[in-house]
Parts: sequence; structure tokens; C-alpha cells
Amino acid sequence: MPEVPLDFPRAWVEFTDPEDADQVIRADLTWLTSRWTCIFGAGCPGIFSEKPDAGCCNLGAHFADKADEKRVRRWVDKLTPDDWQLRDVGRKGGWIEKDEDGDRKTRVVDGACIFHNRPGFAGGTGCALHKHALRVGVHPLETKPDVCWQLPIRRLYRDVELPDGTSYTEVTLTEYDRRGWGPGGHDFDWYCTGNTEAHVGHDPVYISNKPELVELVGKGAYDELAKHCEAHLAARERIAPHPADNGARRTPRAKSGRGARKLS
Repeated sequence: MPEVPLDFPRAWVEFTDPEDADQVIRADLTWLTSRWTCIFGAGCPGIFSEKPDAGCCNLGAHFADKADEKRVRRWVDKLTPDDWQLRDVGRKGGWIEKDEDGDRKTRVVDGACIFHNRPGFAGGTGCALHKHALRVGVHPLETKPDVCWQLPIRRLYRDVELPDGTSYTEVTLTEYDRRGWGPGGHDFDWYCTGNTEAHVGHDPVYISNKPELVELVGKGAYDELAKHCEAHLAARERIAPHPADNGARRTPRAKSGRGARKLS
């Protein structure tokens, strides 16, 4: 499973947010037009080899803020025993814990997030919150912690001050590579964003992850972003394509990967 180097040439575009003149979107065209797709349930070996069925759900999910935790809590209260394998464990011992820095996150049980349904569960392997969302007809980004539905897109903010004293907020959309997880990301046995095994999607990321991108930057900014992605793909000589795309095997897994994404 070849993984490309972390650093390689990328193509970027910057544009003013159509809905906020004080905000500039800085978008990684190389990542957003790549053919990455989640292959959970379709060949994903997991970030740790001893727990391949857990995908990237081994460490639990940190909450972005109190609002994120409150939103997830409302959905946890709706989970049934058919949705959530460890429901009794969560109700008795709690489903939130603190890390070594005191930050709140979903609890880890036996090497995986408490919401990860293990192989053999009648409701199927994968995230209980994700599965519940699909069952009731809502997008999983409504039910899951922010970090879970945003991955592997990374959104960053930076305040930029210009020489004339004016300033704007820069919002970067890029690939959440190993380094996004902190120093521990380099210890993963496998990681998807730079691995050719996961660059088999039917659609580029800006299309397959449209709901997530709209939620991250808004509909107006997404529409403008999509135009730039389309122009980038239409260029006669595409600048700085994702190297994992170049090495990916074009197999029927492309469609399986898209379907598998809904099962994670």
C-alpha cells in the first residue's frame, strides 16, 4: 500500500468569500480535486494494524466546543440498542472522558471509540451515530462530532494584516494529513489521505464532500470554490496533481468506496 511523501507541489487558489468581504478562502486545489475517498469497509486496514476494523476511530473524538458536545449529546440520547452496540456501557459509565490535557472527548473502550460498533454486531460495523443518521434520513454531519465529519478536510483560520493597515480572515481548506493529528500521527501504521489505495473515488473530493464543504465555508463560497476546481480539472496540463492519484489503481473499488463512506 504505497504512501506518497508528505510534502509535494500543490496548486492553490485564493478568492474573497462572496458572502463575507472580510474573509478570503485559500483552497488547496490539489487536494480538493483529488480522487480520495473513504474506504472504510472496502479495504481500509485502519490506522493501527491491531484494530483494522476501527478505521480511524481508535482514539475517540475531541469536541470542538461546548456547542459541538451539546449537539452530539442530543443525538446520543436518541440512539437505540439497534443503533449502538455499547449503549449499556455508555449509559452506565458515561461516553465522555478527558484526555491528559483535560479536553473533553468521546470515551475509548477496548481500543476504539465507544460509538464504534464492532464486527459481528447485528446493526453492522461502524459508527453508531453515522448509522443512526442514515436510518432517520439526516446527513451524518448533523449527528457526529465536528472532527469526525470534517476529516480528512482540514479548515484553518489566520488573521492577515496588510501593509496599509487593513486586515482580513484567511480560511484555508486543505488535506488533513498525518501531521494534522500531532506528533502521534507519524506513528499510524496506515493513513488514507496520502495512500494510493484510497485515491480511487468516482468523484473528486470537492464533489463527493460537498455537504461538508458547504457546512465549513457556506454555500456562496462553495459555489465559487467549485468553479475554480472545475477550471483546474479542465486545464490542458493540470498543475500539481495529487501524487496518490497518479499511483492509484483504477478498479471497481471506486464505487464501493463511495458507498462504504456511508457506513463508517
